[in-house]
Amino acid sequence: MHIRTRHNILPFLLLLLATYSNANDTDDTRHTPTKEQLGQQLFFDTNLSFKRTQSCATCHSASHAFTDPRDNGVQGAYSLGDDGHSLGDRNAPTAAYAMFSPDFTFNKEGKYIGGQFHDGRESNLAGQAGGPPTNPIEMGMPNKRVIVKRLQENPFYLSAFKSLYGDNIFTNAENSYAAMADSIAHFERTELFAPFDSKYDRYLKGEYKMTEQEELGRTLFFSQQFTNCNLCHQLNKSQRHPQETFTNYEYHNIGIPTNIEGRKKNGVPIDTADTGLLNHPQVDDPKQAGKFKVPTLRNIAVTAPYMHNGVFQDLRTVVLFYDKYNSRSSKRQINPETGQVWATPEVPQNLSLKELETGPALDDKRVDALVAFMKTLTDKRYEHLLNNKE
Repeated sequence: MHIRTRHNILPFLLLLLATYSNANDTDDTRHTPTKEQLGQQLFFDTNLSFKRTQSCATCHSASHAFTDPRDNGVQGAYSLGDDGHSLGDRNAPTAAYAMFSPDFTFNKEGKYIGGQFHDGRESNLAGQAGGPPTNPIEMGMPNKRVIVKRLQENPFYLSAFKSLYGDNIFTNAENSYAAMADSIAHFERTELFAPFDSKYDRYLKGEYKMTEQEELGRTLFFSQQFTNCNLCHQLNKSQRHPQETFTNYEYHNIGIPTNIEGRKKNGVPIDTADTGLLNHPQVDDPKQAGKFKVPTLRNIAVTAPYMHNGVFQDLRTVVLFYDKYNSRSSKRQINPETGQVWATPEVPQNLSLKELETGPALDDKRVDALVAFMKTLTDKRYEHLLNNKE
């Protein structure tokens, strides 16, 4: 399990300053912020929550691969709200590389893809950015109008919003709230969120030589003969694509069990079924129940706990969970974190068995190799977190 310590975000803010500053700017342009700069300040602003204690960065920490590093009494499975006691029922997904998720759509192959959040309920980054501030168990603001009033308390915001979105931007709360979300989305599209500088990326450029174990894991990962990993976690046809995000943005039900211990603490009835994609306001097909968006594997080794409900703490456990579908070994039917047989799926129907049952069973050597390879997907600035384990 990862040690959940707070790391100073100053290095990241200095990086941002270097990114957006330009010594050749004129005096006039230096005083006019970009949408990215405005979004940066909003992203870290706790005044956008009701008690002024929580910002976007609270649950998407720049020093922890844009996930929530807090334990919150639930081993990090759920995030704690601005009110100091409310807990969600899903694990905060990383905001890193989220810019590459396509808008939510039903494609020509007859599959739902893309969108933001685990269930795609917001089509794009701006939609996602606009969600948490008015969520009663997240940032807790009563409505958009109150948030816009908060924005107007800040002279920088008053000037920046008018410069970027027009002098009349604050005359309509819907428009000014949309502008806020838009600027945060612009910030989330910057290189800070997607540097593509992991060991794997450096390997593709010939700047890093993989260990024997990492290379075995890479071979296994991309080969449908040996694993089913790339059926869902490879976007591009080429294994050497320079911007592989390690997700095809589809939705699948892989049989994740209920996080019983988490539910005992967040107050959600244990027998509640999170139906995932079926919660999307545009989806009414019961065959979509239990499906969740395939997450990126970028920074996966430093963003525990895992799955949409944070039910697994260790990355190796995740690999073993997948392997249980193909292994006849009695050992593989045991969850190493509980010592018990894998619990039944929270939503037992609509399992993606075609994908799950593709490929042979894995021995320990191959399980460990896959974990080693996924560690190489860690952005360079988070590599120190790989060693922060108990």
